[in-house]
Amino acid sequence: MATWAIGDVHGCHRTLVALFDRLPFARRSDHLWMVGDLVNRGPSSLAVLRWARGLSAELGERMVVVLGNHDVHLLALAAGRGRPSHRRYLDEVLEAPDRDELLAWLRSRPLVHRGQIAAGPEHLLVHAGLPPAWTAAEAMARGRRAEELLRSPAGLERLLEEGPDDDEALEEARETLRAVTTLRMLTPEGAASDHTGPPEKGPKGAVAWFDRPDRRSRDHVVVTGHWAALGRRLRPDLVALDSGCVYGGALTAVRLEDRRVLEQPNRES
Repeated sequence: MATWAIGDVHGCHRTLVALFDRLPFARRSDHLWMVGDLVNRGPSSLAVLRWARGLSAELGERMVVVLGNHDVHLLALAAGRGRPSHRRYLDEVLEAPDRDELLAWLRSRPLVHRGQIAAGPEHLLVHAGLPPAWTAAEAMARGRRAEELLRSPAGLERLLEEGPDDDEALEEARETLRAVTTLRMLTPEGAASDHTGPPEKGPKGAVAWFDRPDRRSRDHVVVTGHWAALGRRLRPDLVALDSGCVYGGALTAVRLEDRRVLEQPNRES
């Protein structure tokens, strides 16, 4: 039994299929983790969602896909909210005959997942990052509370509303959603930085979330994506998988038990 993790797909269906076909994946026993951002920017978001939903039905609990910021953006558009940027990449999903089934499947994906990999340390799967104050247990608990809102139409509407709210649970869920789907760097004061480039070119004093010395999730290996400028980065406490496929790079898969890497160059053009 092995666990393969795949980076940000962003609608690159041909590349995804080519990569998966190369994996020594045992369909009866292996596990598949995906870091989110299945959709947007690339040419075939609808095909990617159909592929993922179909494989999820086959693999059941052995396939885990966490939500990324672009997946949440699609859900927002479907709810009549969200900015229309990149909508041209998502109209085919919103107009598809199986739209409701695909969106319901997407809405039911987790924000954070924790799993044991062989005899090693536990792993956390999240799209972007974790604030340093969160332990793994807190990340899981906060994720579950936010997911409860995401999975109901009324809860999703409340999450997507702009402006402060007196409901502490709602504010916590919004904070959780922002962190796990968008976090890259933190300022010395602990605020999220909007820097999207390489970490070494970040604002003065800012550090990548995973390099904060006070990070309380350091006893887990975090599997993540979201940060194309960071690229693939493997170290004892981190598996970063966004290798910029949609920008002409490659789509990356890593077998978590032994860190074997397979990369598929972009095949969308």
